[in-house]
Amino acid sequence: MTTMPALFVSHGSPMLSVSDEPAGRFFDTLGPTLPRPDAILIASAHFETEVPTLGAAPQPETIHDFHGFPEQLYRIRYPVAGAPGLARLAAERIAAAGLPVAIDDRRGIDHGTWVPLRRMYPDADIPVATLSIQPHRDPAHHYAVGQALRGLRDEGVMVVGSGSLTHNLRALDWHGGPDAPVSPWAQAFIDWVAAAVAEGRTEDLLNYRRLAPEAVKNHPADEHFLPFFVALGAGDGSGTRLHASVTMGALAMDAYAF
Repeated sequence: MTTMPALFVSHGSPMLSVSDEPAGRFFDTLGPTLPRPDAILIASAHFETEVPTLGAAPQPETIHDFHGFPEQLYRIRYPVAGAPGLARLAAERIAAAGLPVAIDDRRGIDHGTWVPLRRMYPDADIPVATLSIQPHRDPAHHYAVGQALRGLRDEGVMVVGSGSLTHNLRALDWHGGPDAPVSPWAQAFIDWVAAAVAEGRTEDLLNYRRLAPEAVKNHPADEHFLPFFVALGAGDGSGTRLHASVTMGALAMDAYAF
């Protein structure tokens, strides 16, 4: 059986689900270029809990967890089947690693999950289980969760972290829009992460808030970067940047495979 990759994707604005922009076009081509998984386990920055929690709904509802967007977005449904068996297996692996874990049999799929998956797999024909983040815990915790899930990649499961490589919404160039010039402070952070991944500097990445340039400005809170560490932990130590683009001057849409 082919070993599935672990991915980190930046899901951006909910408009990514319908807009014609570089990141959206990248997602359109990504799914067909990857080995086809039997199931997907995705950690979303918008699923926050006290302890790692697996969403195990057999038919998860599409959650529209955003406000002020065009009406067409609220009509979107991603009618994917859940993967309760995978959710329970993942919970067992996390527990075996000595970490607390829970299962939520009713959790739907938020836009951090369905926005990228709808473009990668528009037929919604790959079962999906979801995984929460713990915004009060550090990158090392999320890396450990990812490590516990690493073996699933040999069992037909694609592990995905969905967040944002940079996420300071107050500093975005809303007037400049998708084509606004990239802020130097965002570019410095983007380049640092790319170099650290390419050079296998895992410890530096885990300590990014201390070592990366403009780390706190790019992530005033780091909940949108925490899924990166789940994917990093689920990987095998090497990483490749699959996509790089920036919208509104400072929202980096980078994607990585580990």
